[in-house]
Amino acid sequence: MSLKIAILGAGPSGLAQLRSFVSAQLAAHEEMPEIVCFEKQSDLGGMWNYTWRTGLDKHGEPVHGSMYRYLWSNGPKECLEFADYSFDEHFGRAIPSYPPREVLKNYVMGRIERKDVRQYIRFETAVRWVSFDEHTQRFSVTVMDHQTDQLHSEEFDFVVVATGHFSTPNVPYFPGVERFPGRVLHAHDFRDALEFKDKDLLLVGSSYSAEDIGTQCHKYGAKSVTFSYRSRPLGYDWPAGITEVPLLERLDGNVAHFSDGSSKAVDAIILCTGYQHSFPFLPDDLRLQTRNRLYPQSLYKGILWESNPRLIYLGMQDQYFTFNMFDAQAWYARDVMLGRIPLPDAATMQADMQDWLSREEALANASAEIDFQAAYVRDLLQPTDYPEFAVEAQGELFKRWKQDKKVDIMGYRNQCYTSTVTGTAAPELPAPWLEILDDSLEHFLSHDYAGVVGEPVEQV
Repeated sequence: MSLKIAILGAGPSGLAQLRSFVSAQLAAHEEMPEIVCFEKQSDLGGMWNYTWRTGLDKHGEPVHGSMYRYLWSNGPKECLEFADYSFDEHFGRAIPSYPPREVLKNYVMGRIERKDVRQYIRFETAVRWVSFDEHTQRFSVTVMDHQTDQLHSEEFDFVVVATGHFSTPNVPYFPGVERFPGRVLHAHDFRDALEFKDKDLLLVGSSYSAEDIGTQCHKYGAKSVTFSYRSRPLGYDWPAGITEVPLLERLDGNVAHFSDGSSKAVDAIILCTGYQHSFPFLPDDLRLQTRNRLYPQSLYKGILWESNPRLIYLGMQDQYFTFNMFDAQAWYARDVMLGRIPLPDAATMQADMQDWLSREEALANASAEIDFQAAYVRDLLQPTDYPEFAVEAQGELFKRWKQDKKVDIMGYRNQCYTSTVTGTAAPELPAPWLEILDDSLEHFLSHDYAGVVGEPVEQV
């Protein structure tokens, strides 16, 4: 097979794309296309690789990861379980619904390590530029190989952009910040909650990252946590020591002043103000420009670049579904690249995109958003051979998760769910989440969890 494919990034999306081709080879005994995956880090895993570094890495490349030490899953593992590789299969037993980061990464890597995908990955190789030749209908990808300290270019028939969109911080300015005497950082550079023990901490933003970093810092001994929101508060029933105030307007020394006239002296500020979709290696005619939304514009089926479907973007959506949605996208993209799924004409693709965009604009609440993304995943799965799994049932688990958070934001990780893949009911954590300070893989797996095996959820 003469087809040559470049995958940019070996995080969850890029690994899903690699896994999809391995699956096709095993199922149909077909020859693999020539695949090259470029990864600027020294190991696979993408955002799940924890590093103490911030700013620039050892090669002077921008640090990609935003992972921090004490991160636990902020959604049930049952909502991100692979259809072809369950948690039960990986760990050989049931584990609780909310594992810490080392446990989740171990699971994700477990599926990958069963197949030899490392052979396709060139590590410590940063993509510098991608261009497309209209005459040859091929891409030229220029990379810096930091292992040889050389630039080189190769041609490809397809390019899959799997670099994610949580690595380039959006950093607003607040008057007086340059004279603030304490630490100011973006969530991208947050690494260890213990840094803020006994500190009065201000988090600007009301996103998932603000919620999670704030609760982590409270858990590990922050003196106080103040959330400053732009449009609406997170609105949970916070414990003593956590408060919400309107948007930060200015700083006077170490005193933060808010739009409602209130003020508070703080020791450190974490900007949880989101990320930019940034692709500096792409020219304007190939570069996705979007805000964080459930259905980015200009992407047919949420993945294929409208004006040139040979360019594919994975994982660019705002996300409820994660790992299994990346699989659905990768399997669909694979079948397009292999010619198994023929693409319609431009007008039909445009109409399909506009239908999804109109549906997205009409969404009124989180429940509707979950149903929308479940329908999107189902739409991708239908024409592929990806193993059937209960997408809609997982959507219902997401709705329960949202409700559990409303009931107890500091205790929702103590809840247990049932796998839609195996029917296994998750066991309880050995202690309330707030009391578990050792989040290592070894400590988490040292407990004798006892899950109850039932029947997988009936497929829809």
